[in-house]
Amino acid sequence: MLTFHKVFAMIKPIHNPEEGPLKLVGLMSGSGTNIRKILAHQIKLEKQTGASPFKMVVLFSDNKNSNASTIGTEYDIPVITRDIAGFYAKRGKKRSDLSIRSEFDSETVKTLSSFEVKVGVYGGYMSVVTSPLINAFLGVNVHPADLSIEEGGKRKFTGAHPVRDAIAHGEKTIAATTHIVEDAVDQGPILMISPPVPVILKKEWDLSDPDHLKEAEAFNQARLKESGDWLIFPKTIEYLAQGRYGRDETGALYFDGKPIPHGFRYEC
Repeated sequence: MLTFHKVFAMIKPIHNPEEGPLKLVGLMSGSGTNIRKILAHQIKLEKQTGASPFKMVVLFSDNKNSNASTIGTEYDIPVITRDIAGFYAKRGKKRSDLSIRSEFDSETVKTLSSFEVKVGVYGGYMSVVTSPLINAFLGVNVHPADLSIEEGGKRKFTGAHPVRDAIAHGEKTIAATTHIVEDAVDQGPILMISPPVPVILKKEWDLSDPDHLKEAEAFNQARLKESGDWLIFPKTIEYLAQGRYGRDETGALYFDGKPIPHGFRYEC
């Protein structure tokens, strides 16, 4: 007689808080607004509980003109800048040439090695990343769309203009998603999805006019940052640091021990 046993997945936390605070590197190319929000949340938790479960230990920028130095000085955090434009110019290559991008990323990993970071926070990092950086530590990004929405088995609102695309497709709400960074852009496992934000369209906008659609995109994306990106990005890092996210041997994600194949939907 055959006996059937229910197999329980062995779930391992992405970070075990007993090992100490989760060490972060903030990766940025421009203003660093998302990095600031996470740092502000770190300070808030320190004031509320006496200690934050995560700590941003270094900032990295691929743009010598970014705000990384300003933020580093303000928060007393070391800053490493490796200007990617100069890297390509020195080699006589166009930035679109990804054949040497892994060289840049490998050197970046070396410069960060002494900080022993476990998670990279991609806060407006505008360079395509390759396997040396992806494999060095867990990368977390925020994307201004609900990546659980699919069409034909593929994620519907990926790429550079997801808010514009959602509006053009007649979506009534938009949302933000935090996800793990992988080789394919915007295709990594979903960590958290923000509450939906209603799309607002002004009467004078004709969405068949590219200029009006661009205005609608900018207006609604700014609203989404306030109620989406800046809400779930810090919360995702907090929950990772608390050990609430886990993975099993297949790589599937869990939150508080429950499977989340389409991410965890945050409720205010």
